[in-house]
Amino acid sequence: MIIVIGVSHRTAPLPVREALAFPKDQLRDALLRLRAETGAGEAMILSTCNRVELYARQDDPGAVDALESFLARYHARDGRDLHAVLYRLADADAIRHAFRVAASLESMVIGEPQILGQVKEAYLTAEVAGTLGSALNALRNRSLAAAKRARTETGIGQNAVSVSYVAVELARKIFGELRDKNVLIVGAGKMSELAAKHLVRSGARATVLGGRTFEKAEELAAALGGRAAPFESLRAELAAADIVISGTGAPGIVIRRDDVEHARDARGGRHQRPLFLIDIAVPRDIDPAVARIGGVFLYDLDDLRSVAEANLRERQKEAAAAEGLVEREVREFLDWQKSLDIVPLLVELRRRADEIRRTETERARRRLGPLTAEQEAALEAATTAIVNKLLHPPTVLLKEIARNGYAAEQLALIRKLLGL
Repeated sequence: MIIVIGVSHRTAPLPVREALAFPKDQLRDALLRLRAETGAGEAMILSTCNRVELYARQDDPGAVDALESFLARYHARDGRDLHAVLYRLADADAIRHAFRVAASLESMVIGEPQILGQVKEAYLTAEVAGTLGSALNALRNRSLAAAKRARTETGIGQNAVSVSYVAVELARKIFGELRDKNVLIVGAGKMSELAAKHLVRSGARATVLGGRTFEKAEELAAALGGRAAPFESLRAELAAADIVISGTGAPGIVIRRDDVEHARDARGGRHQRPLFLIDIAVPRDIDPAVARIGGVFLYDLDDLRSVAEANLRERQKEAAAAEGLVEREVREFLDWQKSLDIVPLLVELRRRADEIRRTETERARRRLGPLTAEQEAALEAATTAIVNKLLHPPTVLLKEIARNGYAAEQLALIRKLLGL
């Protein structure tokens, strides 16, 4: 049984998602603990800005409760508060959810491309940690393939609108024309890079603030046709900036209220020009108190939702096509999964039939005496063909039974009828 529990932007506000997020450098330990403490046979953790989900393969009916308890315990949260915002899915519902997440049908902005890479990375992390087995690996292969089909065979990914693009749309609402606006990127993460690329295409100038690895900032600045600056120059760069995109992945506040106030004071007339701060980090990079400063506009991930909803309406037509495609893929996967349950019976049936064939062939050889090589080959071919033809109808029927669902009593009856 495949199980999924988690929270997303649809069920939990940003502060809750922040509190439940798994830092990348702790994922391996978390996966090993998850498997050890819940008894899960397999485990995977998907932790992004907009969702935190635990995936597991476990046959124990109490496994869902065990996963929920682990999530609360790991993050030192009250289990009762967590239960109110948590979704708990099992079997077909969990599988369908996994497919929909990979295809971006559960994203804040349907069709955004980042989630596919994030899901791939989550499965790879589990594989490296040794917590990915055959069940979740099959789910990985089929769900990622379905997601790729949805992007290539429908228009869901055309004019891709991600959270980073939504941030750019907000900038346009505030400034109108973005040409020659100064953009400061704090943190060289993927989402910051995407937002910056959209802005640069609109004519903005980029400055990338370096962190622990200044080389990474220099690489991004070169790609954007801008310049890199050391983190120590934060206040000076804030004074020159019109738009700030922060997404460092740091554990605490990076841009404080006094940083912004100092930057405003350092440049005459700063208060007459808007300063747009976009915080796309989880946990948040920018002190929420900054929003109370006049002329400063601060948006975090949850604030981006209103623009995302407008984009969502525009994508409904193509989303419907993608929904249909993904649902067909889900049904095929469920049919395949059901067919696996019948495999042991088919294997046993084949083994028993071949055992009878070999026994009767040997008896025939003793009665017939020595045979030529051609006669031996003919005897083997004839008896094998008889077995194959006799097994074909029950094999097809058993696979059909598996696809349509069955009860344990049905399998027991079939075994009895076949003498297995």
